[in-house]
Amino acid sequence: MHNSRVSIIILNWNGWKDTIECLESLYQINYSNFDVIVVDNDSHDESLEKIRNYASGNINIKSEFFEYNYSNKPIKILEYTRNEYENSKGEINFFKLPSKRLFLIKNDANYGFAEGNNIGIRYAFNDLNPNYILLLNNDTVVDKDFLEELVNIGEKNTDIGIIGPKIYYYDEQNTIWCVGGKIDWKFARGLHVGINEVDNGQYNEMREFDYVSGSALLIKREVVDGIGLLDKQFFLYFEESDWALRASQKEYRSVYAPEAKVWHKVSKSGGGLSKETGLYYITRNRWLFMKKWANSKDYSFFVIYQIISAIIIPSFLSIYYRNWKLFRVYYSGLKAGIFI
Repeated sequence: MHNSRVSIIILNWNGWKDTIECLESLYQINYSNFDVIVVDNDSHDESLEKIRNYASGNINIKSEFFEYNYSNKPIKILEYTRNEYENSKGEINFFKLPSKRLFLIKNDANYGFAEGNNIGIRYAFNDLNPNYILLLNNDTVVDKDFLEELVNIGEKNTDIGIIGPKIYYYDEQNTIWCVGGKIDWKFARGLHVGINEVDNGQYNEMREFDYVSGSALLIKREVVDGIGLLDKQFFLYFEESDWALRASQKEYRSVYAPEAKVWHKVSKSGGGLSKETGLYYITRNRWLFMKKWANSKDYSFFVIYQIISAIIIPSFLSIYYRNWKLFRVYYSGLKAGIFI
């Protein structure tokens, strides 16, 4: 068992049901030296109250992935507003805290995936002194050994900076959603390796990828110290690819740990493109990402493709998802991306 401290950061935005199932799976893992930071992005449902009730032991969670553990409650919650945590440096006395604890940061606005996680990372660095940061989507459930497997690869390989698990679909527990990602530079998209494949052991060896999914991503503190936080300009989508590329400039590799397993509540159809917010940021951020990273040849192809597809793509999405608002949203994202 490793002694490296891990700070696990979970964003919550009006998603307490998913969040507390994720938390329960975390508090049952076979790794002891970790802390959980839930960053609430200004939820307007019952999230804060429900998370508190869960930590008190007043919500019995039913899941196909674990048996609810009554004995690890209550979980001590330390709550901060964003302003309070920024002034809390060095005040944590771990000797006075129970082993089961939860740090809850209450944001005054929705800062998106990038800056929301940055808020958690800054708090961890200021007060918790971790060796690793784990970004974890609230709509995931983790295997008991997943963190040990991730840290094990990080500890054994000094040139590895970012490690991701094998991620399955939550509803199809042996079907892979992602083991790692490749960047398609001409079309400015991330391609998930292994997507929709039944796991028959074909990805049972550690592999290097262009990036690993931000839904479950372990990164060394030394890497963050060297390359900085997530780029908040992305807000949502492409931020993990940008992070991985910045890490590669410092000669850190991004790899996947085959024995680390996570299940993700992601739809097989639609995803971000079916939702107005998702479509806007995917469309906009493609331009931001390509301007920042693409070589001149790939960027030229990308621009030509965008011009040709400017009518085809929004029309297809609007018809396919039966939502004509997507047509307008696509062009809003396209305009923002071109002139950003």
